[in-house]
Amino acid sequence: MRTYTNEPKSTYSNEPQLISKVSTSVYPAGALNMLSQAEVARLSDATSEIGATLRRCALAVLNSGLQGDDAEQLMADYHDFKIEIHQVNRGMRIDLENAPGGAFVDGKMIKGIRELLSSVIRDIIYFHTEVKPNPYFDLATSDGITSAVFDILRNAHALDAQREPQLVVCWGGHSIGREEYEYTKEVGYQLGLRGLDICTGCGPGAMKGPMKGATIGHSKQRTLPGCYVGLSEPGIIAAESPNPIVNQLVIMPDIEKRLESFIRLGHGVVVFPGGAGTAEEILYILGVLLHPDNQSMPFPLIFTGPESAKSYFEQIDAFIGLTLGPEAQNLYTIIVDDAPAVARAMQDGIEQVRDWRIETNDAFYYNWLLKIDPEFQNPFEPTHEAMAGLEISKDLPIHQRAANLRRVFSGIVAGNVKPSGVAAVREHGPFEICGESGIMEALDELLAAFVKDHRMKLPGGAAYEPCYRVVGSR
Repeated sequence: MRTYTNEPKSTYSNEPQLISKVSTSVYPAGALNMLSQAEVARLSDATSEIGATLRRCALAVLNSGLQGDDAEQLMADYHDFKIEIHQVNRGMRIDLENAPGGAFVDGKMIKGIRELLSSVIRDIIYFHTEVKPNPYFDLATSDGITSAVFDILRNAHALDAQREPQLVVCWGGHSIGREEYEYTKEVGYQLGLRGLDICTGCGPGAMKGPMKGATIGHSKQRTLPGCYVGLSEPGIIAAESPNPIVNQLVIMPDIEKRLESFIRLGHGVVVFPGGAGTAEEILYILGVLLHPDNQSMPFPLIFTGPESAKSYFEQIDAFIGLTLGPEAQNLYTIIVDDAPAVARAMQDGIEQVRDWRIETNDAFYYNWLLKIDPEFQNPFEPTHEAMAGLEISKDLPIHQRAANLRRVFSGIVAGNVKPSGVAAVREHGPFEICGESGIMEALDELLAAFVKDHRMKLPGGAAYEPCYRVVGSR
């Protein structure tokens, strides 16, 4: 039985609307069709970690394609949302109560959203029942984490041994201006014309634009269906609900495994303008590539945006030069306002990746030989104590410096949009960031530029009040 209720739209949306809620039952799509009794029981326990994670991620997916990036407000608007999993004679059934009406057309769930919802259930139950408690996956070791990331991606059918290297990871802000968004579409279009597939963080903005552009390029070349991989994690998905173009969604258990899956799965990275989250991604990939074991490995990394974003990349480049030095600056190419040049450079770079993988006998579908230190793999919980305790100094080895700077931006992302981080800042005040004075000055300038250019937006369009305070040397 389906029921519909309407009530005044809250500030979650930028425009006054009505909240539409639907209660119904659906069946999973794709490979997910049966679970054990124990798995069903764990998923249906709303008070457990797995039950709460399922509810949060399912609500985000059901909100796919709708406006808004306020996770707290989304949860408040749909405080009465419930999801239950039941065994039935031919598999399983998903019961939804007070789900976002935008996920339905004439009372029926949109097929793409049903597939994404099935992916959420698949990944959450797999990690909590097959990976986390399994002694084979020693999540305290680097190799154990890498194997776990591989297994999650394989279980999600995101690995294809028959595909040539052609997956381009695109990073950038979820809340960017129209000109920058249109440019991301143009780059995606040029990549699609060259037969390249797209992987993003699955949300809106610079995560949606390349996929949208690539669909046109793939269509013109008659290479549909294209591969549009979205990688998310429970802490961020409610603020960056999957965009409707994603046709392979994978929910990784935390941000570090999400970042590792990007560069194990992808064959090159394009970075568009963004804010703290994009800076975190840049520092992650640079820190990994700076490891001595990775110096001979080709990995195309391109920073790009329209002419109006030129100053953004100048700021990023200057910050990298001051904090990590010329060695890090040599790892990427900056291309401004030239989408075809980006696509050609990426295509050439991926050809080098292909040749190198053949020479070293590494898999096309998973970059096993990439060395990632534990500093980039172990989950970082951005508490006030942890943020204040980060060591930021040029006395540190360069990869360790990059790792701690990455954690700084990860904490800022948490304080801006993740419910747990927002709540911590609300209760205890801004995170304090300490470190070597020169680096702190550069960090303060970069963050101030993000704020000035409206790259540190708060959900709902509110004036930004920093969740951090750069306090200089200890």
